[in-house]
Amino acid sequence: MGGGSDANGGGLGGAARVPVPPARPFLDTFRGNLKETFFPDDPFRAVVRERGAGRRAVAALRYFFPFMEWVPAYRLGTFKSDLIAGVTIASLAIPQGISYAKLANLPPILGLYSSFVPPLVYALMGSSRDLAVGTVAVASLLIGSMLSSEVSPTDNPALYLHLAFTATFFAGVFQASLGLLRLGFIVDFLSHATIVGFMGGAATVVCLQQLKGMLGLDRFTTSTDIVSVMRSVFSQAHQVLLTDTHASIIYLPNSSFFE
Repeated sequence: MGGGSDANGGGLGGAARVPVPPARPFLDTFRGNLKETFFPDDPFRAVVRERGAGRRAVAALRYFFPFMEWVPAYRLGTFKSDLIAGVTIASLAIPQGISYAKLANLPPILGLYSSFVPPLVYALMGSSRDLAVGTVAVASLLIGSMLSSEVSPTDNPALYLHLAFTATFFAGVFQASLGLLRLGFIVDFLSHATIVGFMGGAATVVCLQQLKGMLGLDRFTTSTDIVSVMRSVFSQAHQVLLTDTHASIIYLPNSSFFE
């Protein structure tokens, strides 16, 4: 008994002690947390570490134009895969761009431009392979509902188009500012329930707005709530075009199947 107790005591006494890290000043801790929040693993730091103006200039160009790094290593096999991916995405982006343009009460050709130009720009200035670039249903709905309350897209299409361009420009300025200021961490404060509810509500509004084209109605409400939309549909029930309705019924399952 005594020997066992001595052995255990000796084992505990010989254990290595972990040193307690020294306390850091509050300002140093606050500065470190602030830097980690706003500049987490910022690749621009590699540009600053370079020695010499020439090397810094080259590193800065590679930072703002990532294609300078992967273009020299580009191969024909990669081009074939990119070509197949581009054709596949284009087959979906064409009807999607037209639909989103109609949601914003804009000409369909603008939806095609919005699906074609942003991916080209991002291919030169972006580096994420998982980011989807192009038209967004929620943004189209916001543009349509916001501008329709001020200007009629049918009575004054030129002014409506100018306002849409202005709103799109400032939206791009704000998004670029958020990226430069590294404010993407704000999304972390949105709960999962908020994001799911927002996506579900947006999907419902998008489906309701498609009833105008599916039923062949000439006039439709500019409101996005379900009560106003259904009231507009039932008040024009005698104007429903069966050809458009039948085409929509045939197209929807085929689109889901081929997708």
